Amino acid sequence: MKIGYFLSSEEYTPAELLAQARGAEEAGFEALWISDHYHPWVDAQGQSPFVWSTIGALSQVCRLPVTTAVTCPTVRIHPAVIAQAAATSAVLHEGRFVLGVGTGEALNEHILGDAWPQADVRLEMLEEAVEVIRELWRGEFVNHHGRHYTVEHARIYTRPETPPPIYVSGFGPKSIELAARIGDGYVSTMPDADMVRRFRESGGGDKPCQAGFKAAYADTVEEGARIAYERWPNAGVPGELSQVLPSPRHFEQAAQLVRPEQVREAFVCGRDADAHLEMIDRYAKAGYDEIYVANTGPHWPGLFDLYQREVLPRLR
Repeated sequence: MKIGYFLSSEEYTPAELLAQARGAEEAGFEALWISDHYHPWVDAQGQSPFVWSTIGALSQVCRLPVTTAVTCPTVRIHPAVIAQAAATSAVLHEGRFVLGVGTGEALNEHILGDAWPQADVRLEMLEEAVEVIRELWRGEFVNHHGRHYTVEHARIYTRPETPPPIYVSGFGPKSIELAARIGDGYVSTMPDADMVRRFRESGGGDKPCQAGFKAAYADTVEEGARIAYERWPNAGVPGELSQVLPSPRHFEQAAQLVRPEQVREAFVCGRDADAHLEMIDRYAKAGYDEIYVANTGPHWPGLFDLYQREVLPRLR
């Protein structure tokens, strides 16, 4: 089992993300996730740098593998452009790069005025986008005239020796089955053994399964819970709202219905190593091969120290 750190682009500046990457490597984490957003979920998070610039900079400050968790290659950015960005990232990281993809959220994808498709159409678009990306990574000129995308006389010249793996995010049965069919691995955020089982039984076999959870390091559980509710009230927003709400202010309105204890249940709050180990164990028992922890709030150096001294040694 691999333990990684999740870089939250929604909450930290580019400089802070780079500092966290260095700190994660020094603390003994084995890999990085990084989120790809145009907007934060709520204004309290306050950031949203362009992820591809950050990924390039990461290659200069640490040598940990990096996975996008996750990029949406369907609406806001054409898959031909994602193919080029990911190929360059894989070159800069010397092969230690995984393109994690998913169907995305209206929060980020609606900004150019495109209609936000229904879920089945988004899955169809994702499948075609992955096909386009892989075709371009072969290094030949590509002409593609599909249902959703057109590519004319396009060739990617800067490519790694081996194309990066593509891991696919999925939560419902259809998206998990698509991930098993077209993905080189699976990405999730839920410690649900049934989801991992569905992926493996639908064709995923022994492909890698990644998942992540959130923490709020602080001196007390109560302080961590306060930070979590202040920064991530959207963690308690239920159902498909996270896919269809178009702006941070709409998430803030929905989050008014979320109780602090709902957010607290979704986070590991405080600095008790046993609590962090218990959360990791939930994901491990669900069958994940790689587990990533994200910190919220200003006390991320404390989380690195906790993991370096107590959590990672006990896992190993």
